[in-house]
Amino acid sequence: MKRFVYPNLLVVAVIDALLIALSWYSAHELRFNFEIPDSHYRVMLSIAPYVLLIKVLVFYLFDLYRGMWRYTSISDLLNIIKAASVSSLLMVSIIVFTHSFQGFSRATFIIDWFLTIFLIGGYRLGIRLFFWVGFESDLSRLASTKILGFGRNHRKGAKNLLIVGAGDAGEKILREILENASLRYRVVGFIDDDERKIGKQIHGVPILGRSEDLKTIAQRVQAEELLIAVPSATAEEMRGLLARCEESGLRFKTVPGIGELIGGRVSVKAIREVAYRDLLGRETVRLEENRIKSYLDNTAVLVTGAGGSIGSELCRQICRFRPDRLIMFERAESPLYEISLELKTDFPEVKTIAVLGDIRDRQQLRKAFSAYDPRVVFHAAAYKHVPMMELLPWKAIKNNVLGTRNLIDMCREHGVGRFVFVSTDKAVRPVSIMGATKRIAELLVQGQNGCDLPGPKFMTVRFGNVVGSVGSVVPLFKKQIERGGPVTVTHPEMTRYFMTIPEACQLILQAGAMGEGGRRSFSIWGSR
Repeated sequence: MKRFVYPNLLVVAVIDALLIALSWYSAHELRFNFEIPDSHYRVMLSIAPYVLLIKVLVFYLFDLYRGMWRYTSISDLLNIIKAASVSSLLMVSIIVFTHSFQGFSRATFIIDWFLTIFLIGGYRLGIRLFFWVGFESDLSRLASTKILGFGRNHRKGAKNLLIVGAGDAGEKILREILENASLRYRVVGFIDDDERKIGKQIHGVPILGRSEDLKTIAQRVQAEELLIAVPSATAEEMRGLLARCEESGLRFKTVPGIGELIGGRVSVKAIREVAYRDLLGRETVRLEENRIKSYLDNTAVLVTGAGGSIGSELCRQICRFRPDRLIMFERAESPLYEISLELKTDFPEVKTIAVLGDIRDRQQLRKAFSAYDPRVVFHAAAYKHVPMMELLPWKAIKNNVLGTRNLIDMCREHGVGRFVFVSTDKAVRPVSIMGATKRIAELLVQGQNGCDLPGPKFMTVRFGNVVGSVGSVVPLFKKQIERGGPVTVTHPEMTRYFMTIPEACQLILQAGAMGEGGRRSFSIWGSR
């Protein structure tokens, strides 16, 4: 039920009424050079109650008494302008209709409109400044507040932070640091390579120079830590920034790239240590979000292997498109519990269902399909470790081949709309057991589109070398380098092409949108 009476409404309305009255009176004083004729003075007093009533009522209807003034923003100011304009036009319309503007000064209403916006907006801005400066805690600290340069950006025990990147990401990080007293940072400046920005300020913090002068600037402002806030940086640009950060000798962190921020927002919580995935030399994948939304929105979606590295990220990204329900099918208890708990916290509006089961068990699959009736299925469950599958080939066949066969049968049996199979580049001319089983599974999926059979649209998306995923070679390389080598590569001149987990999952969603069944929609990322 909508609330019509808000806390402190009467107090706020009375203050606004006083300001409106002051605006109305001041408009007449200014119009007549502080010598109001008696005839206009009487008119001013006679319609003042109507002016007050109309303006307060319009302000109420424009929800000017619902906002938290300590967070007054541009949108609030625009709302005040709209309310002042509507109330002034309403008054003028009434006077034209009743008196044809005889005995009234037209300029008075224009001046009153400006003064109303100035006084009402200024009052709310003053409240915002009151809380921003921190008067509510200790009035005696006025001399040491932000006005004199000693406000919340000068916290006791805080580290001097230099932000590399004076764009939107850097501004958001600075604003969050200023507004959150628990963050023990003092932003001492920005670094940016855009010459037009150098010398300017963001929220009172100066942009000091270019990244090539980072070491000198860091020493001058006594920076203790660096933050790279350039999520749109290419791999080459990131490598250059990292080199300059290392040269400074200071500890540094970064805001994740656009690929990791898909559907999220730049925040202090997103800050992390620089990782090898920041150096991948590839442009960010651009999704056709409208096409993806068209087949996921308000739809029942099932993901197998939902607790794995690919499956769990796939679940996160699917939840952004607001499915009717998400069925997470996984046989490992702990990963399933963790992703289920995470999604319930981050996407409370999406119904998530955790199913502990094995794709090799047809009865478990049939029960899940009958109970939750999925319309879209993403099959990410698989055995992936090549050396392990060489030792246990029958396990790979049962899981990767027969498990996929079971899922295909369930999709046909229950009339699923789309089936997207997650494969690997190792299925290309396979030379390993794992690759061979995935290739057989691919053929099973592709075979469903032949002979004009009715039913689901079956698609396959294929990629490899996903950084950080289960089965990826990168963690092994990292451990080998930490031990001092050697790094076990198949050939000294071999080149590998990597992608991140978010990128991989975006390609899976895109394949589901593009595929029509019977046409291959493979995205191949391999090694040579």
